[in-house]
Amino acid sequence: MSEKHKIRTRRSKHRPAWVKLDNTAILFPAIASREMSNVYRIAVTLKEDIDGELLQMAQDLVRPLFLAFRMNLKTGIFWYYLEENDRKPPKVYEENSYPGAYINKSQNNHYLFRVTYFKKRINLEVFHALTDGYGGLLFLKELVYQYLRLAHPDELKDEKDRLSPGLVLDMEDSYVKNFKSAQSRKEAYRSRKSVIIKGERLVRGEMGVIHGYLPLDQIKAAAKKHSVTINQYLVGAFVYSIYKEYLKGATSDRPINLCVPVDLRGFYDSHTIKNFFAMVMARFQPEKEEYSFDEVLEIVASSLKEQITKENLDKILSYNVSNEQNIFLKPIPLFIKNIAIRSVYHATVDATTATMTNIGDVKLREPYEKYVEHFYAMLAMSRGQELKGAIVCYNGTLIVTFTTRFSDVSIQKRFFRIISNDSVEVAIETNDYREDE
Repeated sequence: MSEKHKIRTRRSKHRPAWVKLDNTAILFPAIASREMSNVYRIAVTLKEDIDGELLQMAQDLVRPLFLAFRMNLKTGIFWYYLEENDRKPPKVYEENSYPGAYINKSQNNHYLFRVTYFKKRINLEVFHALTDGYGGLLFLKELVYQYLRLAHPDELKDEKDRLSPGLVLDMEDSYVKNFKSAQSRKEAYRSRKSVIIKGERLVRGEMGVIHGYLPLDQIKAAAKKHSVTINQYLVGAFVYSIYKEYLKGATSDRPINLCVPVDLRGFYDSHTIKNFFAMVMARFQPEKEEYSFDEVLEIVASSLKEQITKENLDKILSYNVSNEQNIFLKPIPLFIKNIAIRSVYHATVDATTATMTNIGDVKLREPYEKYVEHFYAMLAMSRGQELKGAIVCYNGTLIVTFTTRFSDVSIQKRFFRIISNDSVEVAIETNDYREDE
């Protein structure tokens, strides 16, 4: 096992390790609330019911090996920071709330994640200041491995109670490491007010969830038919669904701006377990009557191609880091920074219509694959965004999950109907039932 902790730490008998928040994580504590939790979920469904006691044991064995998941959020004079948490491990319990609920630190022994279960499903929920989907998935996979070793000691007797060979748990701030020079906001971003979806909302605290199960080979064929990547295809279908169901195919003086997080690790040769992603926008503005799906897809794919380049990502990264490193901002007290961060955030939320993130293709080690059915990802709501999508692929099945606070699900239905019309077999599962389309 290789474990690198490139963090700024101070250790003594009386003071645990501490680390600065990464550039993206700075935002989340300033804006987090019960209505906007900034908590995401990555879940896994096994082929057997979960034993809660064994899951608690598995968490207690894995958590100490992940420094990132041993951290507590602390408030400094000028910035938030993470400090090693020496409290009892958080309690694993049967799921009793909707996905992405606010994590109350005082009720969670000051840990920034929680593990719950329901029937065959294990849920990992993480406050985004801790890590992004990459780090969350690493932790969940090791948790699953450890749980299965406890649940099947005879079948997995050759597996040791340790982390996977070659696993790198790097805690460097890859934003700062790859910062080159300051970029102007105009060079880094081109934001403008977007279409904001509104409608009748569910009861406060509730969240609607729809999973769509799609055969990977059929999705590949559908994307290839349209000469786009799978990600471009799914993002384009989401944009087109908003255009047809919310705008009713009408022209608009505002664009549909779909936020697409981009994992930066592959662009900068990073293995950090801290946040390391950038946001790009899939843009489409209907300026004429009646666009076809192919027309919208071409516009969206072109928009993503233009933005997901090393040159453009350099500009976004450098602009974001330059703001954090501004020498005039550093000595300003944290409470004033928080007011400014919230003000800027609230002033820019109307630039995004919705979000769709792609966690990628999950691979498990061979001895464990046969015990696992599916992986999922779910995003909590944020101000101005009451509908979000998340994509995960495992073992030949791609699962698109929509989370929403709206009672109307016409956009989601249109999305899966578009895909079904491209000869893809779509199976749907909601909070309450599952059906085939």
